Amino acid sequence: MTRYNFPDQSQDVISVSSLNRMARDLLEAGIPPVWIGGEISNLTLAASGHAYFSLKDGGAQLRCVMFRHKLSLLPFRPQEGIQVELRGQVTLYEARGEFQINVGEMRAAGLGRLYEAFERLKARLQAEGLFDNARKRELPVHPAAIGIVTSPAAAALRDVVSTLRRRMPGIPLILYPAQVQGESSARQIADAIRQAGERREVDVLIVCRGGGSIEDLWSFNEEIVARAVAACPIPTVSGVGHETDFTICDFVADRRAPTPTAAAELVSPNREHLAIQLEQTKRALERALGRLLTDKAQQLDFLGRRLTHPGARLQTQRERLNTLSQTLKQRVHAAFEQGRWRLQLAGTRLSRHQPDLDAGRQALRQRQDALIRARDRLLERRAQRLAQLAATLTALNPDAVLARGYAIVQKQDGQAVKNPAELLNHEKVTLRLAEGSTEARIEHSEGAQAQLPF
Repeated sequence: MTRYNFPDQSQDVISVSSLNRMARDLLEAGIPPVWIGGEISNLTLAASGHAYFSLKDGGAQLRCVMFRHKLSLLPFRPQEGIQVELRGQVTLYEARGEFQINVGEMRAAGLGRLYEAFERLKARLQAEGLFDNARKRELPVHPAAIGIVTSPAAAALRDVVSTLRRRMPGIPLILYPAQVQGESSARQIADAIRQAGERREVDVLIVCRGGGSIEDLWSFNEEIVARAVAACPIPTVSGVGHETDFTICDFVADRRAPTPTAAAELVSPNREHLAIQLEQTKRALERALGRLLTDKAQQLDFLGRRLTHPGARLQTQRERLNTLSQTLKQRVHAAFEQGRWRLQLAGTRLSRHQPDLDAGRQALRQRQDALIRARDRLLERRAQRLAQLAATLTALNPDAVLARGYAIVQKQDGQAVKNPAELLNHEKVTLRLAEGSTEARIEHSEGAQAQLPF
């Protein structure tokens, strides 16, 4: 601990700044950082981002300051009148001689363990994928019925119902009652959500309650509620507390609304907007129908001008038929005359080029005799060539060689032997003769191939 030699009455007087500096040094050296509990009052959030307030209990109060870089790390915003626990350095603000706490950490009073439990459960469920956007479902645009999970006595229920009745009064509402605060409230909320999923009476489900402290909202941070929301087959909207309040239920639900009223607005179409859209659609249809009727009327007038009396049309067609008949007769007569003239011309040309049939017959007989002679010569040459090939084939026929006393030596696989080195001693072979075959055994002289095993 820092020690000072204070002046006595015989010494010089010290300044206020010196005394305040000495007091600050003594406080900071003599009192270590401690946790202090109390209620926030006289809260001022400066433009610089620092927070100035008093921490009080039933018998005293002290000034506190929390600088911006520490304040930004808090999971909540300090508010007037809330109970908190803070840890900081006891010091003295020298310029004004005020005893104060320089706050380094802050939490809601008695909620340290709750926040730790909240963060542990949040991390575990997030690791399981219960917060993933991929599993979030779209809300129905026009739900046939809307379910609400909350307490029948909750002010949030009145806010939700009034909002839904104002926006779309024709949608049926079904309440699945559950206590939203207290010892058994988490189980009741989970049971109500499961009941809604089993009954399948609604297209979307609102899980809601009004604002409060973290203890008041803790039922919506229970794992049993989170599991029930994740398993619910109905798209779910979480509207718990105020805009700054976050619960585990918010992260698991398909959509999170900042308030119960906002949840009602999320799940219901706006009757006024629908009416405006309907009116716009009606006017567009009326304009389209008007244009269609106008177009059809003009088309009808045009077709009416083209429509003539059937008798007049028959007379016109009769006259046209007569004209076409006369034209056809004229063209047929002209074609007939042109064909007759061409036939006469061809007859004249044919008479000038009439062939000599006797000379033609004589030439044909000569050509026939020449072809017969050429055929006989060709057949004679082919017969000679065939005889030569037959003689060659006979000379090369192995059967002819065998007939002269020769034999073919074949191994057991039928392969012909060309060299004695291919045979082993005592190997069986087949001798093919001119008239049949017989078997033989090879007997080599010394130094021949190895002997076969017996």
